[in-house]
Amino acid sequence: MTGAFVVSAAMAPMGRYPGASYAGLAVRPVLDCLARAGVARHEVEAVYCAHSYGGMLTGQRILKEIGIGDIPVTNVDNACSGGATAVHEAWRAVASGHHDVALAIGVEKLTQFGGGTLPLVTDDPEVRLGMVMPALYAMRARRYLHERDASVVDLAAVSVKARRHGARNPYAQLRSEVTVDEVLASRPIADPLTLFMCCPTGDGAAAVLVVSDRYRRRLDVPAVRIAASVLHSGSIDLGPRDMLRPEITRHTAHDAYEAAALSPDELDVVELHDAFSIAELVYYEALGLCDDGDSASLIREGTTTFGGDVVVNPSGGLLAKGHPVGASGTAQIAELYWQLTGQAGDRQVAGARVGLAHVTGGGIAGLDHGACTIHVLTAA
Repeated sequence: MTGAFVVSAAMAPMGRYPGASYAGLAVRPVLDCLARAGVARHEVEAVYCAHSYGGMLTGQRILKEIGIGDIPVTNVDNACSGGATAVHEAWRAVASGHHDVALAIGVEKLTQFGGGTLPLVTDDPEVRLGMVMPALYAMRARRYLHERDASVVDLAAVSVKARRHGARNPYAQLRSEVTVDEVLASRPIADPLTLFMCCPTGDGAAAVLVVSDRYRRRLDVPAVRIAASVLHSGSIDLGPRDMLRPEITRHTAHDAYEAAALSPDELDVVELHDAFSIAELVYYEALGLCDDGDSASLIREGTTTFGGDVVVNPSGGLLAKGHPVGASGTAQIAELYWQLTGQAGDRQVAGARVGLAHVTGGGIAGLDHGACTIHVLTAA
């Protein structure tokens, strides 16, 4: 395997675009991504397009609108991990030497469902019993409050941090700050989670350009190296699950750190899967940002915000930026590219040189989650 680099990224502001099509959401970020890199459309050699609810041939429909054809286009569905999986496939194509220029697209239009929880696969036995994502994470939260020295104030503090970060991000769906009291007073969703502890649904698209080392030397743009790209599916586990120990994330993180020859202590910035506030606390531990049982102290002490040891979700994360499922993982890579190249504006993490993006996707009965993708990026 040879080197692979991100040399450009673009995204649409996340929000609600009920009149837009999937192609309508994605065309502008794709064009912007190519233009920022100075790469012509005919130079793109392969495209990987992630979405969960876009229907057949979504990638081809997007590319048709901008005049790109005759190249391999792969549509990717890996639930919330889809966008990151598209980046992973672009990395594999370039790092293996098969292509010099690969484009990863993530796009989703959740307003098509009109609100509420997202539709899940009804032949899953837990779904048939009524399992939805807010309920699953509420159970995690209840277990966390039982086993850890923590309270609902800690859950609310995660949302406060996310919204404070999101207020700096012009791409975020929610850009107003909130207080702990406002989070706790927001509408109950699944005890102990309230509305402001849950990510908003909406629409969005992001694009990332991955190129080989020899190709990036032709470009006059900043680049970041993909030091590790690891994708795991969940292990089969038909018995009781430890809801505070997601082994899929732990195993993926272990392999990513090993591939990048880095440790968690060396990270400057992290974009992690905070679909619900409890998730961020659980993933602090799973990613090795702290010892098991110490995650609440990170949020209390400001360790994971600006000025702390490692800034987690400077974009606002899914809680503020939004979570258009197929686009989220690609948007994380875009944020890290901007952070590591000093292009993040008001949310820039000072001196950021090493970043990690983490996203999981899909709950399946009998599996420790469906998919997990972790990327480690370093300044080139």
